[in-house]
Amino acid sequence: AQRFAPLFRGFDLPLLLVVMLLGCAGLLAMYSSGYDHGTRFADHGRNMLIALSILFIVAQVPPQKLMVFAVPLYATGVALLIAVALGITKKGAQRWINLGIVIQPSEILKIAMPLMLAWWFQKREGTLRPLDFAAAGVLLAIPVGLIMKQPDLGTSLLVLAAGLSVIFFAGLSWKLVLPPVVIGGVGIAVLV
Repeated sequence: AQRFAPLFRGFDLPLLLVVMLLGCAGLLAMYSSGYDHGTRFADHGRNMLIALSILFIVAQVPPQKLMVFAVPLYATGVALLIAVALGITKKGAQRWINLGIVIQPSEILKIAMPLMLAWWFQKREGTLRPLDFAAAGVLLAIPVGLIMKQPDLGTSLLVLAAGLSVIFFAGLSWKLVLPPVVIGGVGIAVLV
């Protein structure tokens, strides 16, 4: 017990509980909507356990060490998003690329985008100017635009939300962040 106690010491238990409750709600929704395909539920449950294991492992890495991967991961993700133009088309969307294994590059940006913006603002900590926020907006707009072009509205909105939240917490006024979010929300409502 003394060996394993330090592994759990830095965890935010309320946050972990909320994440686990959301995961359980997702499993419950999967069970109730598709139980006739029991293998899908079992596969989803297995994937949730794998994700929980990855969450635990990554939580052991100090954020400063993760920052080393920010620029390479972002650059690789954007390059792969550009390469998707030569990728695989399924159901009218060109979102996948075959690199020996079939991957969806937009998934990389769900992690790379907030990491890249956190790196960007950490490098400018204490000397933030409006131009730094504009540059962050460009860093965010490039992958979001490429993902929307596939088209993949859901993932582009997730990447946009992740990026905007980092920009907001870096110090941008909510009065400047809120209008694009509201406009996006209204656009989605109109599409639906």
